[in-house]
Amino acid sequence: MRDEANPAQAVSALRPFPWASLLWFSLLLVALYAPVLAAMVREWAIQEEMGHGFFVPLVVGYIVWCKRAELLAIPTRADWRGTVLVLWGFAQLWLGTAAADFFLARTAFIVSLLGVIWTLGGLKLLRSLAFPLLLLLFMIRIPQFIYSQITFPLQLLASRIAAVWLGLLSIPVLREGNILELASQRLSVVEACSGIRSLLSLSFLALVYGYFFDRKLWIRCALLLATVPIAIFTNAFRVTLTGVLSEFDPSLTLGLFHQLEGWGMFLIALAALVAVHRILNGIYSFAHGRRLKARLP
Repeated sequence: MRDEANPAQAVSALRPFPWASLLWFSLLLVALYAPVLAAMVREWAIQEEMGHGFFVPLVVGYIVWCKRAELLAIPTRADWRGTVLVLWGFAQLWLGTAAADFFLARTAFIVSLLGVIWTLGGLKLLRSLAFPLLLLLFMIRIPQFIYSQITFPLQLLASRIAAVWLGLLSIPVLREGNILELASQRLSVVEACSGIRSLLSLSFLALVYGYFFDRKLWIRCALLLATVPIAIFTNAFRVTLTGVLSEFDPSLTLGLFHQLEGWGMFLIALAALVAVHRILNGIYSFAHGRRLKARLP
C-alpha cells in the first residue's frame, strides 16, 4: 500500500508552472531590497567598469524567455527546504547592512531569489535556471580588496607590454612601475586603464556568447578563459597607441578621443573573442574529421 500511495501523492503534488507566485514574490523581494538595488543601479551609472550591469537583467530575462518551453515542461512542486535559503538571504542582508558590506548585502538578494524559486518551483526548476541566475552575479561589483589585488598587477603588466611595443616602434620610453616616461609627456597606467573594465564586461559577454552560439561545454570554458589574455593585450595595445599618438599630438590622448579609443579597443576585443571561437571550432572540426576517417575501413 505504501508503494502505491507514494506515486499518487507525488503526482498530486505536481502543479502548473507557478508564474504568478514567482512574479509576486520576486516583486516582494525587489521591494524589500529596494535600497540595496537602488545603490547598485547608481553604481552602474557612475562607475565605468560596472556599465554592463544595466544589460545583465535584460540578458537574463531574455534567456529565461527563450527557455520558456523547457521551463513550462518541468513538473514543479513546492519544496519548503528552499525557505532556508530565503531566511539565509534575509540574515545576510541584515548582516551586510549592519557591517556596511555592500557585497554581502547585494549577494543576499540573489540568495533570497534562489530560495524563492526553490520553494515555489522545486529543485529541478532551480537547476534549469542555474545559468541565468549565475549571470546575475555580474550585476555586483567585486569587493574592493579583491579589486585592488587584481588591478595593480594588471597595471604593471599593461605598462610593461606597452613599453616593449613602444621600444619596437623606436619610441624612447622609460618605465618606472606603471609610469611610462616619454619624450612628449608622462603616461600613467592608472586603475581605469588596467584592463579590469574590459575584463569584467568581456567575461560576461563570453559566457552569453558561448551560451547562444556553441553547445560544447569545453569551448564555452575556453572562451571564458580566453577573455583574460584578450583583455590584457588589447589594453596594452591601447596604452601603446596612446603613447604613439602623444608623440604627434598630446591632446589626442585626452577627453573624448581617449574615451572613443577605449570603445574601439573593446570592439577589437569582441572581434578577437569571435576569432578565438572560430579557431577552436575549426580545430574541433578538423580533429573530429580525422577521427571519422580513421574509423572508416
